[in-house]
Amino acid sequence: MRWPRQLMSLLFVLAFLVGPPTVLLTVIGPPLRGWPTTDQLRAWLQQPLTEETLTAGLALGAWLIWLLVAYTVAVRTIIRLHATTAWLRRVPLPTPLQATASGMAGAAVFGITTNTITDAPPQPAQPAATGTAAFHDETAPEDHRDPVLREDGVAVAGGWLPRDVAEQVTAAAALVWLRRRRDYQPHPTHPDDTDLTPLPPTVTAVQAALADTPTTPPSDGIAALEALPAGGVGLTGPGALPVGRGLLVTAILAGQRHPSTSLIVTKATLALLLGPAAKTLGRRLPLTIVDNVDDAAQLLQPVSPAAGGFIPGQHQDEPSSGRSHQTIVLLNEHDGDEKQLTRLAETGTATAALTVVLGKRPDGPDWHANSTGHLHDPHHPGMPSPRLCVLDQTAATDLLTVIARPEPTPPHPATERPSLPYAGSPELPLSRQVDRHGPQRLPTTPQHRLHLRILGDPQLLIDDEPLAIRRSASLQVLVYLAIHPNGANTAQLTDAIWPGLPRRSLTGRLYTALSDLRSTIRAASDLPVIDHSDDRYRLNPVHIDIDLWQLHATTHHAATALVPAAAAWQGVLNAYPADLAATRAWPWLDPHREATRRRILDLCVALAAKDSDPHRSLQLLQDGIRIDPYNADLHRLVGRALTALEEPEAAAELQHRYQQFLTQVGFDNGPSPRLSFANTRRL
Repeated sequence: MRWPRQLMSLLFVLAFLVGPPTVLLTVIGPPLRGWPTTDQLRAWLQQPLTEETLTAGLALGAWLIWLLVAYTVAVRTIIRLHATTAWLRRVPLPTPLQATASGMAGAAVFGITTNTITDAPPQPAQPAATGTAAFHDETAPEDHRDPVLREDGVAVAGGWLPRDVAEQVTAAAALVWLRRRRDYQPHPTHPDDTDLTPLPPTVTAVQAALADTPTTPPSDGIAALEALPAGGVGLTGPGALPVGRGLLVTAILAGQRHPSTSLIVTKATLALLLGPAAKTLGRRLPLTIVDNVDDAAQLLQPVSPAAGGFIPGQHQDEPSSGRSHQTIVLLNEHDGDEKQLTRLAETGTATAALTVVLGKRPDGPDWHANSTGHLHDPHHPGMPSPRLCVLDQTAATDLLTVIARPEPTPPHPATERPSLPYAGSPELPLSRQVDRHGPQRLPTTPQHRLHLRILGDPQLLIDDEPLAIRRSASLQVLVYLAIHPNGANTAQLTDAIWPGLPRRSLTGRLYTALSDLRSTIRAASDLPVIDHSDDRYRLNPVHIDIDLWQLHATTHHAATALVPAAAAWQGVLNAYPADLAATRAWPWLDPHREATRRRILDLCVALAAKDSDPHRSLQLLQDGIRIDPYNADLHRLVGRALTALEEPEAAAELQHRYQQFLTQVGFDNGPSPRLSFANTRRL
C-alpha cells in the first residue's frame, strides 16, 4: 500500500512549509521592518560586514529558499488538481444497472470486469534527465521531440552531437541496414535473421531525435574541425576526454565523406578514449593506429608520389595527390616527452596537419574544454566559444559500431534474436477477411469498419475514410501493436517510441498517447480497439482489420496451398503494396521492416525454384528485385536464369546496372560502404 508513504511525504512537506517561517519569525522576526533610512545606508556603506547585516543576509536567504520551495509545491498542486479535474470530466456516469451492480459487487470487482483500456489521468510532466535526447520535451505538442533544435544539436545519454554530425550518424545507420539488405541470401525454409539485431541505443536515440525533421544540406564534418586553431591545440579541463571522443567520431565521419581526410591516433590514446572496446573496435575503424609519437611524426613526413610511400587515409588503389588531404593527429600529453611532442607539432605545422593533444601542449596553444563541449581560449576571453561533439565511452562506442567495418565472421548461433514477425507463424492471428475455410462472421454487426493500414503510409481508416491521429506517439502505438499481435507491455512501448529516455519519465506520456488515441477513435466509432490486461496492450482482432495480418495470412496460404506459383505470387503482390511503414523513419521499425521484406523474398525464391517454366521463374525473381533492388543474391539468381535462357548480354547488363545503382547510394565494391547521404534517411 502506498498511502503510508504518501502520508509521510505530505506531513514532511507541511512541516517544511510551516516550520521554517515559524522559527524565523520567532527568533529573528519579519524579513523587512521598513525601508532603511539614509543614516542606516551610510553606516552600511562604511562598514558592510557587521553581525547585524550578516544575520539579516542569512535570514533573507532562508526566506528566499522557503519561497522557492513553497512556489514549487503550489505549482505541483495546481497541476495535480487540473489533471484530476480533467480526468473526472471524462469519466462516464454509470447507468442504473451499473450502479446497482457496483453497489452489490463492490468497487474493486467493478474495476476488473473489463479488459478494455480505460482513460488514465494524465500524469504531470517529469523533467527530462540530464543527457537524454534534447528533442524530447514533456511539454511539446509533438511528444517525442522538441520542435526547435537546442543549440543546433542533439543531446543523448552520454553526450551531445552537433546537427551535422547527428545527420551523418543517421546516414551511417541507414547504410548499415542497406548492407544487411544487400548481403541477405533468401532461403525458402530456414531464414537467417541473426543480423537483424537493433542498432546500439545511442544510435537509435539520434535517429529518433531526427525522425520526421526536415533534412538539412549535408555537411562534410570539416566545419567542426575548422573551429580549432590552425596547426592544432591542447585541450585541458573536464571536457578534454569527452571532446577527444567527439573529435574521434567527427574525424572518422569526415573521412567517410572525404577519403582524403585521415586520422592518426596513438594506441594509448585510443585505449584512453574507448576503454576495453579499443582493441576489438580499433582494427575495424578507418584510421591509422601508431605505437608512439615518433611513428606519428614519421607518417607526417612529406611523401613523394614516386617514392611509393604511405599517406595516411589514402586507399592503396587511390592515386597519390601529394599533401592536398587533411590529416588529424589525436594523442595525449603522456604519449611522449616535451621534445617529441614539439617535434611532432613542428612536423604537423609544416604539413598542414591538425594535431590535437588531450592535455597541455608544449608549444601551445592550450584551450579549456568544459563538460558541455564548449572551448575557451584563456588568452582571448572575448572570442566566441565553439562547441564540439562530446561523448562518454558508451556513447562513442555505440556510434563507432555503426561506422566500423562489419565483423568478418558471422554472429554466434547462440546470439539472441529480436522478436520479429514471421510469415505463417502460429502466434500471428489471421485476419478475419482471410481464412482457408472462407470469411468469418462477426458475432455482431458493427456500426463502423475499422482498418489499419501500415504497409506504405500508416493510416487508420474508418469506413474507408482516414482518421486524423494528432500525436506521433499514438500512431506509433498502433503500428507497434499491429506488428506485435500478441501484445506489448508498457516498458516495451516506451523503449521503442522514446529511446534514450528513462522509463520513469515516460509512463505518463504513454498514458497520454493512449488516452488521446482512444478518445480520437471513440469520437468516430464506439468500437473498443485496444484491450489492456496484465499490463499488456493488444489490438482487438474482432473490431479492426490490419493489412499486415492479411499479408501474413496470404503468404502462409501461398507457401502451403497447392495452387500455381504465379497465382499464389500475384496474391502476395496484391497484399504487399509497399514496405512496412515506408514513409516513417522510426528507428524501432527497421528490424521489423526488414524481417517482413525478407519473408516476401523467401517466398519469391521458393516459388521460383518450384516453377517448372523458366520464363515464369525468371519473372518471379525479377519481381523480387523490384521489391528489394539492393539484394545481391536476387541479382545473381536473375543473372543465372538469363544465362540459362541464352541471354548473356542481358545478364551482363543487369549486373552493370546493379553495380552503378550501389555506387550511387554509397556502396563501393568492398564489404563496407562509403558514407553517402543520398536517399539514406528513409530506406
